[in-house]
Amino acid sequence: MLIDLANSHFSAANGGINLEEMDENDPLVILIHGAGMDRTVWFQQTRFLSHRGFRCFAVDLPAHGESEGPPLETIDEMADWVSKVIDRLGGPAHIVGHSMGSFVALATAANHPDSVLSATLIAVAAEMPVHPDLQTAADTNLPKGAGFIAGWGHGPDQHLGGNPTPGLWMIGGATAVVENSKPGVLSLDLSICSSYEETVEKAKEVKCTTTLILGSRDKMTPRRAAQPLIEALAEPTVVELKGVGHMSMTEAPEKVRQILLDSFSITRN
Repeated sequence: MLIDLANSHFSAANGGINLEEMDENDPLVILIHGAGMDRTVWFQQTRFLSHRGFRCFAVDLPAHGESEGPPLETIDEMADWVSKVIDRLGGPAHIVGHSMGSFVALATAANHPDSVLSATLIAVAAEMPVHPDLQTAADTNLPKGAGFIAGWGHGPDQHLGGNPTPGLWMIGGATAVVENSKPGVLSLDLSICSSYEETVEKAKEVKCTTTLILGSRDKMTPRRAAQPLIEALAEPTVVELKGVGHMSMTEAPEKVRQILLDSFSITRN
């Protein structure tokens, strides 16, 4: 669906429920995708949450998916935009971010504490350096860059199949999502991730409940890379999913859904 925001529109998936049918008293959940991706990476979570008493919206960041542009150029700009979305939809909200989206969720919680009930960070790290081959491919050859992300982003089991939705190819689906990104968007997103150095400082400012979901086979944001962030946050819940890579929302959707329900049930005063 398209939702108006100031003088533009943004796109969001919410499990097929009309805005008019939602109960404004139900908790709001905002799902934030990663670099070069869009709202569709959350297809295993949106309908589930929307039919269990949450107003759930997987949003397309500006210039991603079907949202209008131009693209935002810093994590803080994205966090400001997410805060406006939360206000538009009647927050505060539980926010969930994947990869680059986890940086955005963290910054939103730090910069706009009154807008955030809890923050769940999936495939997060204190720093996100980008392999030079991936950045070069994103700059010059989008299909190749999409292939790198899909290949490196999934654990070894997922390269052999294992999609919980019969008939769908997990690697091919991720490749298609990134290939469909607008020109220059993946390149910009990756450069934003690699240059972002405020993660630990932002973590120290976060007051809300936080949960980290990490994959034991994540090559892009390995478990050890999250440790400085874990130490900076106030009593975070850390869940490591065995055998899972960078794309836990699709690699282990049932486990992620249950973790989200658990994290939403706890809010820090």
